[in-house]
Amino acid sequence: MNRVAGIGRVTKETDISLEIDLDGKGNADIDTGVGFFDHMLNGFTRHGGFDLTVKCSGDLEVDAHHTVEDIGIALGQAISKALGEKKGITRYGFASIPMDEALAQCSIDISGRGFLVFKCDFAAPMCGTMDTQLAEEFFRAVATNADITLHLDCPYGANDHHKMEALFKAFGRALRQAVSIDPRNADEVPSTKGVL
Repeated sequence: MNRVAGIGRVTKETDISLEIDLDGKGNADIDTGVGFFDHMLNGFTRHGGFDLTVKCSGDLEVDAHHTVEDIGIALGQAISKALGEKKGITRYGFASIPMDEALAQCSIDISGRGFLVFKCDFAAPMCGTMDTQLAEEFFRAVATNADITLHLDCPYGANDHHKMEALFKAFGRALRQAVSIDPRNADEVPSTKGVL
């Protein structure tokens, strides 16, 4: 099964080329122009066990909003495309990731229904050159465009870098579990409806 998908997305604000292999080795080749966001995507890729290539030229002279959100859109579309009919997937995934004093939890249902619940309070407006508010925007874009139900929670933590990084790593780990093939039902869509 070849679960690889590429997305090209060009707007007046961003020019994005993205490819994901859901059955990769955790290799990342990422250049978004936003260093902290690159660091987050690298963590997602490594801990998800995906191969991910992202190249983006965006209107960073404005801010990082369009870049981060549009990459979320492209990533969500690529995940959906790579999953195809979703036959054999585990469907659900969960991860609880500590990073020093911070804890992040992620629950995923590859449901065919895009929905985000995001509960994380950041103390500072920025991590590097990335607005902390953009974490929620990114995950909403991914969930909506991948048609997944995504719950992310950071119940405690003092350092915003640690909280953000734990969220991205938890997302990678939970998605890795959800997209994994269940050998007991490798030819079936995991739904009583027969379709996701």
